[in-house]
Amino acid sequence: MSNPLPTAHATFEPVRAQAIESLNLQIQEFRHRETGAVHYHMAADNTENVFLVALRTVPQDSTGVAHILEHTALCGSERFPVRDPFFMMLRRSLNTFMNAFTSSDWTAYPFASQNRKDFNNLLDVYLDAVFFSRLDPLDFAQEGHRVEFATPDDPSSELIYKGVVFNEMKGAMSSVSSTLWQKFCEHLFPSTTYHYNSGGEPENIPDLSYAQLKAFYESHYHPTNAIFMTFGDIPAAEHQAAFEERALARFERLDQRIEVQPEQRLAAPIRVNDIYAFDENTDTAGKTHLVMGWMLGESSDLEGMLEAQLLSSVLLENSASPLQHALETTELGQAPSPLCGLEESMREMVFVCGIEGSEAEHADAFEQMVLEIIEDVANNGVAAERLEAVLHQLELHQREVSGDNYPYGLHLILQALGSATHYADPIAAMNLDPVIESLRTKIQDPDYIKRLARQLLLDNSHRLTLVVEPDSELSARRLEREAARLADIKQAMSEEQKQATVKLAADLIERQQSTDDESILPKVELTDIPAEVSDVSPTQSPINGLTVTRYGQGTNGLVYQQWVAPLPALDDKQRAVLPLYTSFLSELGLGESTYLETQHRQSADVGSIHAFTSMRGKVEDEQAIKANFVLSSKALLRNAAAQAELMRDTLHSARFDEHARLRDLVSQQRARREQSVTGNGHGLAMAAACAGMSPLANLNHELTGLAGIRRLRALDEALKDDGELATFGDTLANIHANVQSMPGELLVVAEPQEAERLATDLSAIYADASNSGAKTLSLAPVRERRGEFWVTNTQVNFCARAYPTVPVGHPDAAALSVLGGFMRNGFLHRAIREQGGAYGGGASQDSGSAAFRFYSYRDPRLADTLADFDAAIDWLLQGGHDARALEEAILGVIGSLDKPSSPAGEAKQHFHNSLFGRTHAHRKQFRERILAVSLDDLMRVGETYLRADAASTAVVSNSVQRDANEAQLSDLALTVQEL
Repeated sequence: MSNPLPTAHATFEPVRAQAIESLNLQIQEFRHRETGAVHYHMAADNTENVFLVALRTVPQDSTGVAHILEHTALCGSERFPVRDPFFMMLRRSLNTFMNAFTSSDWTAYPFASQNRKDFNNLLDVYLDAVFFSRLDPLDFAQEGHRVEFATPDDPSSELIYKGVVFNEMKGAMSSVSSTLWQKFCEHLFPSTTYHYNSGGEPENIPDLSYAQLKAFYESHYHPTNAIFMTFGDIPAAEHQAAFEERALARFERLDQRIEVQPEQRLAAPIRVNDIYAFDENTDTAGKTHLVMGWMLGESSDLEGMLEAQLLSSVLLENSASPLQHALETTELGQAPSPLCGLEESMREMVFVCGIEGSEAEHADAFEQMVLEIIEDVANNGVAAERLEAVLHQLELHQREVSGDNYPYGLHLILQALGSATHYADPIAAMNLDPVIESLRTKIQDPDYIKRLARQLLLDNSHRLTLVVEPDSELSARRLEREAARLADIKQAMSEEQKQATVKLAADLIERQQSTDDESILPKVELTDIPAEVSDVSPTQSPINGLTVTRYGQGTNGLVYQQWVAPLPALDDKQRAVLPLYTSFLSELGLGESTYLETQHRQSADVGSIHAFTSMRGKVEDEQAIKANFVLSSKALLRNAAAQAELMRDTLHSARFDEHARLRDLVSQQRARREQSVTGNGHGLAMAAACAGMSPLANLNHELTGLAGIRRLRALDEALKDDGELATFGDTLANIHANVQSMPGELLVVAEPQEAERLATDLSAIYADASNSGAKTLSLAPVRERRGEFWVTNTQVNFCARAYPTVPVGHPDAAALSVLGGFMRNGFLHRAIREQGGAYGGGASQDSGSAAFRFYSYRDPRLADTLADFDAAIDWLLQGGHDARALEEAILGVIGSLDKPSSPAGEAKQHFHNSLFGRTHAHRKQFRERILAVSLDDLMRVGETYLRADAASTAVVSNSVQRDANEAQLSDLALTVQEL
């Protein structure tokens, strides 16, 4: 039911408004009278206001034009003709989010802020960047691609490719899952934009010319093709006044409609064989990926989308789902493919399933297995309670107030953006309750799910089976082709062209080293920072023999429960598999129930349930750690009792005798961890570099870092022996018995009017937790230098260098925290990203490990980057720094400290901080210390802690770099480690 038309600016026509009760907001639609630009405003009682402007971008090649344009548009505009306004505003702002995204069919520019002045500043810069970008050719050369001589001023040296996006995509396409998805889309979509890599294929990126970039900008970056979306408590008309004044008044409507065309349907299923680069120094046996997928209907058809979600969940939601169970347990492969599931962000939906760790010869058997399972569903259906459980999950997802990873408002905006992109109804896409209720009626017909399985999959001829085999020589061939192409370019160069190339490199360095007039950019001041930060107030008391802490928060009808206990002492064998124990605890059977029955129960009763460990060093001493075990879940209010019963049973009756299940879980975990390297290489490199700084840092590296991945590989191989498998199950059971012996307490987060009642009702369900407990986990102190070079399957490098510093309670922790942003803003961003060509780089203080870390991300360089880390310290200690640069670094730290979380997230964070002795008073003191940091403090802590004789170094790279830099690795004292 629509509401009265909302108030609009005179240049906008109000179209409609609709309240969505399950989201506690009203969505309003407007259209700009002159250009046709649309504006969707999500009016909410929320001070974290969010802005996004999206442009439909539908490239017809894999040169990365939309992606390179996203980067280049943020490099200076008409009103703000400075070299890097985006990164400058990052440090002149109290934003809670700033970024830009390139999707397969749209490019978006979002930001969020709790400060009204800051929001308006960012809006000015973003509107100008999008609609009046300068697109300087030097920025195209820096962000996109260029050729340079290996020695930039020596035309006799070899040519090389440089460019931020070029190196970013080399890193991105090192990911096997990214390669799989791109190849899958290439063949499933033979004629539309999804056929191409919107991020850019490294081999095709150099084909893009500056003229093509400008032409794409002029045709796509126009208000007629724009979608404005906002969220928060700023009125829509106020936003529209800014849109009009800053941008829209200067445009007229274009007679064009940019859209993705429907894909031509395949007349019959196809099978395609392809290859991916495999650079590890191991056998390629058992490394093939088998993927099978269908193109479904339009994603903007809400009923059709939820029907596809329903069928996808029936088949794949958890280990008890028939197709997921088969993919996890089949002897044809090691684990389910990372591509499994429903992709609904494109114009036409895609359903995918697959396995990894297989062989090409298994393709027929894999195909037959998948089709037989779907045929079984089409013939026999599934239990009614299973369908109800799937709808329960959809309802819970609709209601949950997120916001722990990025702003809740942005989460909602991105949920609606797909429909808006395809000229469909984003308001309907937000209000799923009516469609869920419609499905609830339809599933009463036992033939309904049978018809869906046949209609969407079995009778759908637009099906692809993709067989992707490893090729250990592909990377070398790519490098040879790149070298040959560069040699041909150099051979064809006239003397004038060589000198032009030398001049371009010199001009770019001059531009990168120039100092822009930052005063033309708007900014917030330290005086704009709120004096106080909000706090939450829990109630804690013993109820039914159990200590219960409860928070009344606006959770929109969800209940969050956590059972928390000190982590017991563990022997070396137990400690080595601790992450597997927490990962597997909620994946096993309970009591007499098998893991399959337990998975059904979980799906019906809770939105999620999982265990984890939480460890921190003491506030004043990083060498003394405290560790807790946590079992956590979320559920709808009506299921709170069933949620608590499931938690209790997981704690008291988890079974570790399902050995085949354990074997499958280890293989799946190994596959996921191996795939994580290319996306989190900088984090893994920092963990390796910091491993000698504190016991917690060492444990992180050994359990969840690169050393942990290597150990997991060895375990996976060892568990092929039944005796080893039984021993592994016993080890997990022993850990669990120790955890059960510890005294636990309960955390409950719910709506304010429900919290007290729930605390009483739920605590009665848990058994008396007043156990005396055993000894708690303790770790020996660690403080040593490390130097490691990790060989992995990546085309780019991730570099890290770390120095031992101090824990959070030390007075110097504040200055070190500010120093990270100060060095990134003043030196590292220019040296590593702009000049070095890495996708990212910076520095930060990790007070939990008492370490200061430098890092680079998707980096074409190695030794030169490590030298830049050292040069950054020299730059700092030379002095003569600007007070404004200090202020910007302080703003960045305060913005991070004050960043809001979801209501439930704030409560959980407050609770766990308290468990580790980090009170609101500590937070306030640390915040005050940040605001008091001086330039002298930065110089002092830099001189005190960033000493060359204390540095540890870690690099994540590949065998080619290892062989090419053998002498340098020796000079750097880096020990080669094979993953």
